[in-house]
Amino acid sequence: MGSLDEEVIHYNDWPNAQGFDVRYEERSPVELPVSGNIPAYAAGTLFRTGLGPRKLQTDAGTTFRVNHWFDGFAQVHRFQIHAPAPGEPSVRVTYNSRSSCDAVLERIKRAGKDEGYTFGAKYDLCTSYFQKLQSFFRPAPKPRKADSLNVSVTLSANFPGLNTNGDRLNAAPERDKIVSLCNKNDTSYFQMLDPQTLEPIGLAQQNSLHPSLKGPSSATHAKSDPVTGDVYNYNLEYGRTGTYRVFTVSASTGQTSILATFSADASYLHSLFLTEHYVIICVWNAFFSLGGTPIFYHMNIVDALAEYDGTRPATWYVVDRQPVEAGGKGLIATYESDPFFAFHTINAYEEAGNHANQVDIIADIICYDNHDCIKRFYLDNLVSDSPTAKGFSDGAFAHCGATIRRFRLPDVPSKPIDQRFKADTVFVKARKFYVELPAINPRRLTRKYRYIYGMIDTGKSTFFDGLVKYDIETHKDIRWSYHGQTAGEPIFVADPESEDEDGGVLLSVVLDGVGGKSYLLVLDAKTMKEVGRASVDGVVGFGFHGTHVPAGRDEVALQI
Repeated sequence: MGSLDEEVIHYNDWPNAQGFDVRYEERSPVELPVSGNIPAYAAGTLFRTGLGPRKLQTDAGTTFRVNHWFDGFAQVHRFQIHAPAPGEPSVRVTYNSRSSCDAVLERIKRAGKDEGYTFGAKYDLCTSYFQKLQSFFRPAPKPRKADSLNVSVTLSANFPGLNTNGDRLNAAPERDKIVSLCNKNDTSYFQMLDPQTLEPIGLAQQNSLHPSLKGPSSATHAKSDPVTGDVYNYNLEYGRTGTYRVFTVSASTGQTSILATFSADASYLHSLFLTEHYVIICVWNAFFSLGGTPIFYHMNIVDALAEYDGTRPATWYVVDRQPVEAGGKGLIATYESDPFFAFHTINAYEEAGNHANQVDIIADIICYDNHDCIKRFYLDNLVSDSPTAKGFSDGAFAHCGATIRRFRLPDVPSKPIDQRFKADTVFVKARKFYVELPAINPRRLTRKYRYIYGMIDTGKSTFFDGLVKYDIETHKDIRWSYHGQTAGEPIFVADPESEDEDGGVLLSVVLDGVGGKSYLLVLDAKTMKEVGRASVDGVVGFGFHGTHVPAGRDEVALQI
């Protein structure tokens, strides 16, 4: 047995373990020390998802451990960036946070295991084959309390069609302040949070928006139009063949319309594309066994996925954004491309095609050669002091790297055509580093653009080790990376007085692994140089995504 004071060894002396096992909360807002000069236009509220504790002591005296990054216990964080005011010439930042799944934690403490929906929970070695089958055919219980779901992947302010506690809202949400906040994952559930205290206050499902949206799965990354605020997504119903229903929720009326319904093999699709006139659902290679029923019957996503089949093309479904009752044409065209797996789309836009009245769709996405990357995100492969992380980072990591790929869907027909066209691969870039959680200037959504921002992994640590600005015209990049500093997803806040695409700042929550605390980092989006930071008196767990709601601006309803 080793000594109690035995030195803990972190891979490359880059500690990140604190960010995967967090017990720090600030349930009432506290003032954060600010250094540098945070620009006044960044004023507003940054909501962030995060992780809570990795280990729980159960009532039976055992220890429950989270195995996969995507299954971490949910926390939500709120950074309020206050504009200068009389007597306060500089920007101030206040912060509060809390767990959003307290009932889940209590349930696991009592039961000694997690009986809810998970992404990659591992079976106990003592679980018999019969017990696994018994679990498979036992439908998952429907949650009742607002904090009885472990949901914390993306956050939306003022989601149209839902009121503060998740009831149906047949009216436009307010646009000059935050009246509702919802927490989402890849299911059809919405967890409603108090936007001030972050307390869970309600639950809703997509079928409350429209009765046809009865499937259990959806994309956690809904898309919203940057002008109107209308929201677009799909709902997936499992069966022998999957049924995809593409829908929109009007920001002006709260009404939901089904744009198209089509059948295709059920697949794990975390995001989708939106252009000025089309919604594009790409069914890439993350197909479920048995039509997806293992998820409905209480298995996790990792075990429900079929083996990756590199011979099957990705299929792209192009849907008219206009509702049928307004003259919409439904499913316009279907394309096939080289196979890949993905989590995150980046952007899509339209260009003039080769024929009159037709356009080409340009679609950019973070792609993988297969879905082995899902296994990379087991925590034993990510935590810096894990005995297995070193071997994984030194070797297996190379097989999980992502690339930036551009596809062209040529000559989208003006009327529906029942045949499959070919989508072309325009380029595959950035193999020298692993980029994920991409962001762009939100003013460029659905438009031609130049710059991609994201987290990068260059092999310095067991997790991500910096931020990047990538120029998709020159294929050059600028990076922010400092030893022991693990940054989260960058969120772009545009400078309202700048016409430049990269005119603005990036907001990222960073763990100082050496100092043992986190801070809100503010970078100049042109230079990737720090302009300011706000220091937190504790650790903000490694979550996934966030949203910035500008202060007093008519953009609140657009933050999806």
